[in-house]
Amino acid sequence: MPQRVSVGLSDLPNTIDAFADAAELARSGLSGPADLCLAFVGAHHVGQIEAGMIEIAARLQPEVMFGCSAAGVVGPGRELEAGPGAVVWAAELPGAEIESFEVSGEQGADPDELEGLPAPARAADAVIVLADPYSFAAGPLLRRLNAERPGTPVLGGLASAAIEGSAPLLLDGEVSDAGAVGCLLRGVDLTPCVSQGATPVGPEIAITAADGNVIRELAFKPALERLGEVVASLDEDERRQAAEGMLIGVVIDENRPEHERGDFLVRPIVGGDRESGAVAIGERVRVGQTVRMHVRDGVSADADLREALALQAGALGSAGAAGVLMFTCNGRGRGMFGVGDHDADAVEDALGVPVGGFFCAGEIGPVGGRNFLHGFTATLAVFAAG
Repeated sequence: MPQRVSVGLSDLPNTIDAFADAAELARSGLSGPADLCLAFVGAHHVGQIEAGMIEIAARLQPEVMFGCSAAGVVGPGRELEAGPGAVVWAAELPGAEIESFEVSGEQGADPDELEGLPAPARAADAVIVLADPYSFAAGPLLRRLNAERPGTPVLGGLASAAIEGSAPLLLDGEVSDAGAVGCLLRGVDLTPCVSQGATPVGPEIAITAADGNVIRELAFKPALERLGEVVASLDEDERRQAAEGMLIGVVIDENRPEHERGDFLVRPIVGGDRESGAVAIGERVRVGQTVRMHVRDGVSADADLREALALQAGALGSAGAAGVLMFTCNGRGRGMFGVGDHDADAVEDALGVPVGGFFCAGEIGPVGGRNFLHGFTATLAVFAAG
């Protein structure tokens, strides 16, 4: 039997009605009970999440169900960035093994201090994880998963609707206000797709002096001076984009002879010191790494996503996709593109299948074979139909 995905979205203001509506819509596309179900809940409905989970469980009878609160939700061809919103994403995954988990750990915990992760003795095809950004640091979790499960894609996001200092998480009918929840997937045909929404400009440059996340020199010149030279060499449109959002892309695989869009981990510039010429970015770096300036705006983000989706469509071939889980940044949407429904429409235009997900306070996905926490990305889990 092929994999099958169905998604229901509801904007009804009554919480029970909204969950029931979304669950019924999701059930209509399945042939039986769901193997995996994810629910994303707008802040309007957070106060009655437990009752909503009962509605979903009664209709879909999922083997594993989890989800989180969200500033906005994504459904088939539609993004609800504000107001009442509930999305139920459900899948039939014949032959799959789904192992759910709940992780706990303090904000400053070391990776090996985290509790609740399944033992790494058995491989997994993918990991899906949702975390509360107020109580839990995703970085140590990703470092541990990268170490214990090298090459295994981890996809997900940070919950984005805070209630009294936490963003509620859901797991099999229970609600948690801390940590992370998720599942390991085995026997599932799934492909990750991460669109960082940025375009590389200017030349590649080697880091010649660095300390932690501070780049002191690029090609033996103060980093600010070298970046100024790059900006001066850009054309008018690129300079405008750089003024709106200049970023640094760090090459992930230095062994590749050439680096293209997608070969860089894109990070924001978070500070600079005019006296020393140093630049701080949102990632630790080291001497010898290669970097390249990137720019981001609605045009570049649209082009990057559509290019990534075209590659996905080509790789899927005639069998196509069954459905998509989307974790998109709450900095995208109308604020980035000037119109609503952009990412949802782009996915359906390219793959022709239902999409469900939410607007995250940070997105999790692989770049260059390693998993990272991102910002301003659209990160997708594409489930094949075959």
